[in-house]
Amino acid sequence: MSDAELVLRSTRVITPEGTRAAAVAVSAGTITAVLPYDTEVPAGARLADVGDHAVLPGLVDTHVHVNDPGRTEWEGFWTATRAAAAGGVTTLVDMPLNSLPPTTTVEHLRTKRDVARDKAHVDVGFWGGALPGNVKDLRPLHDAGVFGFKAFLSPSGVDEFPHLGQEQLARSLAEIAGFGGLLIVHAEDPRHLAAAPQHGGPRYADFLASRPGDAEATAIAALIAQARRLDARVHVLHLSSGDALPLIRAARADGVRITVETCPHYLTLTAEEVPDGASEFKCCPPIREAANQDLLWEALADGTVDCVVTDHSPSTADLKTDDFATAWGGISGLQLSLSAVWTAARGRGHTLEDVVRWMSARTAALVGLDARKGAIAPGRDADFVVLAPEEGFTVDPAGLQHRNRVTAYAGRALRGVVKSTWLRGERVYADGEFTSPKGTLLDRP
Repeated sequence: MSDAELVLRSTRVITPEGTRAAAVAVSAGTITAVLPYDTEVPAGARLADVGDHAVLPGLVDTHVHVNDPGRTEWEGFWTATRAAAAGGVTTLVDMPLNSLPPTTTVEHLRTKRDVARDKAHVDVGFWGGALPGNVKDLRPLHDAGVFGFKAFLSPSGVDEFPHLGQEQLARSLAEIAGFGGLLIVHAEDPRHLAAAPQHGGPRYADFLASRPGDAEATAIAALIAQARRLDARVHVLHLSSGDALPLIRAARADGVRITVETCPHYLTLTAEEVPDGASEFKCCPPIREAANQDLLWEALADGTVDCVVTDHSPSTADLKTDDFATAWGGISGLQLSLSAVWTAARGRGHTLEDVVRWMSARTAALVGLDARKGAIAPGRDADFVVLAPEEGFTVDPAGLQHRNRVTAYAGRALRGVVKSTWLRGERVYADGEFTSPKGTLLDRP
C-alpha cells in the first residue's frame, strides 16, 4: 500500500471472493492490493471515494464489429471505443469482417492496427478470419497476435467473407488445432436456412420463421463432431436458440472443448414485442420467443452458456429498412450492454457478481486475458466500472456514442447507470465526459 498512487474506495467492490467494502490500491496501472475499507491512505496517493456506488472490474466484450477501415460510415474505432467506455467496457476484441479489408492476412491485420492505434479509448484486440482460401494465413495470423479465428457456417452477409463448407471447416479447424488456437463460429446450417420459408417484407414473424432454431442446433452438432474428432477448441458465437443446449451439455460431459456465448438482446428482448417493420431488432440468428429466452437464462445460471457479449454490429440508418429480408442484420448495443443485462438479471434474482462473471471474468478467460483482466485482484490491470445499480434511465438514442444512433433499446427503461470508467488506474469516462484516447492494442498472451 505504501507505493500506491491511487486508492479507489467503495462500500461495494465486486471481487472474486464476493462483494465487500474495500479500498483498492493501484500503482503503475496495476492493482497492488484489495484492503479493508478503512485502511489509511498513504501520503501522496490520490483517493477516489465513490461511496455506495458499486465498483466492478471493467467489462471485456469479445464480440464487437468496429467496421474500420472500409465501412467507417457504419462505425469506427473512435466512436465504438467511446461507446464502450460510456458503457463500462474497458476491453473489446474486434471482429474480422465488415471492415475492408477483412482481418484475414497479417497484412490486413497490420492495416487494422494502424487505423486503431490512435483512436482507442479502451483496450482493443483483434480476431482473425478463417475463409475457404486462407488456411495458409492462419498460423501467421496466430503468430502475429490475433486471439483466434472467426468462421461462418452459413453466408455472412458480405461477399468478402465467405462461409466454410464442412470440408473447409475440417481443414481450417485441423490447422488451428495444430497450433493450439481457438475457432469461434457463427453456427447456422445453410441447408436448414434454405429450406425455411423466405417471404420477405415487414412482418417479424416471417423473418423469425426464416431463421429456425434447428438451423443452429444442426450446425452446432456438426461443429461438435469436428471438435471431438480433432480435439480442437471451439466457441459458439451468439447462441439464440435453446434447441442446441442439450447437445452442448452432452458434448461437454464427453470432454469436447466447447464454450458458448449469448448476447444482451437475446436475454432482454423477445419476438413477441418486436413491431413489424422495426428492423433495428433484426439480427442473425434472430431474437426468439420469451419461452426460448427462459432457456437461455437457465443455461447461463447452470454454466452451459459461459458468457454474455454484445455482437455490436451497427450500420447506417438507411440500411435498416422496413423489409426484414433486405435490412442489415445487427444490433447496436455496446454502450447499453451492462445496464440491459443487469436490468434483466436483477429481475430474475441474479446479482452483480453473476453479471461480472458473465461479462468480465469469463470473457477475459475466453481470450486468455484472465491474468490481466476480468477481476479486481492484485496483479490485474486497474480497469474499473463505477456503477449506480439502483439508478434508472430511459434510453435516448441521442445520448449514444455509436456513430449511427439506431438501437433496439430506444425508449426502454433500464437500471444501472455507469458513473465512471477507469483504464489502468486512469479515469477515461465520467458523467458524459471523455479523456483523450488511453487505450492500447492487445496481442494474444
